[in-house]
Amino acid sequence: MVSPDNETRVPSKIGDRSTSDVVVRLRTQDGRDDWIYCHSHILIEKSKYFADRLSENWPTCQILDSRNCVEVYCHEPDFDYYVNVVRLLYAVIDGSMDEMWHGVRNALGILQVAVKLGCPQIVTACVKYLEAVPWEDSEEEEILRIIPGMGLQTEPILARLQPVNPSAIMGLFLSALQFATSSPSPMNDLKISAQEQLEYMITEDDDAPLLTADDEIKLEVKECVKRLLSRFNNLLEASLREPVESVCGPGIMQSFQSYLSDLSWASQILNKLEIMREFVNNWIDASDTIVNVVEHVSPTAEKAEIAETRYKVIEVAARVLEAIGYGTVILPTAKRLYAVKVWLPFVRVTKPLIDSVITNSDGDGDSDNALAIKIDGELWQSLESTLVSIIVALPSENQAEILTEWLGNEHIQYPDLTEAFEVWCYRSKVARRRLSLVVGDHGDKVRQQLCCKPLWVLNIVDDFICS
Repeated sequence: MVSPDNETRVPSKIGDRSTSDVVVRLRTQDGRDDWIYCHSHILIEKSKYFADRLSENWPTCQILDSRNCVEVYCHEPDFDYYVNVVRLLYAVIDGSMDEMWHGVRNALGILQVAVKLGCPQIVTACVKYLEAVPWEDSEEEEILRIIPGMGLQTEPILARLQPVNPSAIMGLFLSALQFATSSPSPMNDLKISAQEQLEYMITEDDDAPLLTADDEIKLEVKECVKRLLSRFNNLLEASLREPVESVCGPGIMQSFQSYLSDLSWASQILNKLEIMREFVNNWIDASDTIVNVVEHVSPTAEKAEIAETRYKVIEVAARVLEAIGYGTVILPTAKRLYAVKVWLPFVRVTKPLIDSVITNSDGDGDSDNALAIKIDGELWQSLESTLVSIIVALPSENQAEILTEWLGNEHIQYPDLTEAFEVWCYRSKVARRRLSLVVGDHGDKVRQQLCCKPLWVLNIVDDFICS
């Protein structure tokens, strides 16, 4: 074997038979066989594996020209990585290696071989590269499969995948929350992205939520939404003071739609966190003003723009009414009746308007008449069921008033209140008999009390009678 001290005086180049003193023979079980002429001092200095194989304690095989031969067996898929690692042993381990990795997958393959052959400089260079470059999803999955079992030297690669400090999560959540409720804002696409990620953070799916919805989180969300509602109410009041032709201007209409989009998202988050009460009360209190502003829009405005604004209003109103109709938020009778009287007429006029815009845009291909939003086909059915639920929970006389108006209205097809009508007819016809069976000799006093009770009380009475 040539002395390392003497060899270092001569420039060493891989594959140079005239100066090499070692052959690295790479072999696979499939019969692939490659001989690489190397220099022992390079191998010994930069690879623990080759240092051990070329030591006095390791039996060697003398072959051509009395050179030492180191046979290395590897699997066929890893063959090229072994060749690359041997070549990299001759490279200068500095910034000049950054362009030699040719992608994440290649660097991962080289890294695995470098670890097996004990090449610390190559390992360090691989780790620096993989830690710095972006990964595809499939590459990230491969990194997660390979790196954790490779020891401390490769841990920096996983830094971007480590769990984050709770205080950092909280800080980012609050910042994103403020941005997500920042209407009016011209950066709608960025805001939508922030809203989606916030919802993802608090949603439990295959993994636990990134952030636990404790009292602090709920308070922050409520305060942000409260400020959003306050700005929205200010816009409503300002809109009513504007001339009719100004309300349909691009500035006001764009701000109005931006607020409605934020409120629609906010209602979903509040519902997930079970803190809808203040939002529902605020929306109901402002309902008459909201409807007036929408109906205040000049008839010269684009039909599609009017329909889009109305649909955005419907989206928020539907979530508010759903919270009322299914008992998520309990409101007194007067407020529930008011909600029906405001939103029932608005809904029945809005649906045919939106349907006509969709039909016209499909028929003539006029982009000016096309809605710029995606219509949820299930929204109308859900809203109809919600209105029925609210109506049948009102006192019988209020139901009769609503149903009488419905039967005489030109928009009788939607919302279809047939179910509410059937329930009212049945209850009204059997009311005296049913109540008498329950109250017995208590007579009118108990009967009057029960008549004022909500639907869930009467259902309990029904269950009692049936049993």
